[in-house]
Amino acid sequence: MIKIAHEAPIDIFEEVQRLTDYDYALVHLLEQNGRYRDTFERAVKKGREIILDNSIFELEEAFEAERFYLWVERLKPSWYIVPDALEDAEKTMQQMADWFKSYGNSPGKSIGVVQGKSYEEIKDCYRAIDELSPCDMIAISFDYSYYTESVPHPNKYVSWMLGRVKLLGDKDGTINKDKPHHLLGCGLPQEFSFYKHADYNFIYSLDTSNPVVHGLKGIEYEREGLWSKESQKLHELIDVPIEEIDIEKVTGNIKKFRWLTNG
Repeated sequence: MIKIAHEAPIDIFEEVQRLTDYDYALVHLLEQNGRYRDTFERAVKKGREIILDNSIFELEEAFEAERFYLWVERLKPSWYIVPDALEDAEKTMQQMADWFKSYGNSPGKSIGVVQGKSYEEIKDCYRAIDELSPCDMIAISFDYSYYTESVPHPNKYVSWMLGRVKLLGDKDGTINKDKPHHLLGCGLPQEFSFYKHADYNFIYSLDTSNPVVHGLKGIEYEREGLWSKESQKLHELIDVPIEEIDIEKVTGNIKKFRWLTNG
């Protein structure tokens, strides 16, 4: 069973929390939004497992390391994602080395995100995280540009979906199946049905706002999932009031997502 988290507007956070396995926090929202911060501090007190993200997907660059460390210290999440750099393997590896040199005593377990533009860069970054760093978990993103080269398709979301499946299933010995892995985001929700096979038992968790965003947009999952994706980022919808939310569509998508992933 893969542990699942979905980011959600604050007004329906607890409703979504009841349907998920852990919570996923964005550090820039902890700093900017008092209601969001209070919500996650309550989640910690409830004993919920929490991953604290460095907000690179939302901000397009990782949160500044020292400020991120202060939030790791304050929130004390179960896991935190070491600052990385989008598709830049060299910078990601350097930032990782700098992080553990300065903040290696951070509370919680660490997650290193693999970055790179080519397969060789992705492999180099993966091995640096796996073999040269003290990271406790390895994260793989849903939208590497490399996926459109490894699995070409007219629909880029299909390339992203099958590209990550292929990357995780490659038999060249890169993937360390003895270490837990986290899947960052998704293009199409049906991707996760591929991981029910025992070969993918190293996948510990995933996070995505996909079922929530589509529910907020009034889009319901089909039985097989979706074949397109709304480009809206959930953090931009964090304060949507409950009166504007069709909670049945949101929770319906979440349940279908869970069925696709874990049966």
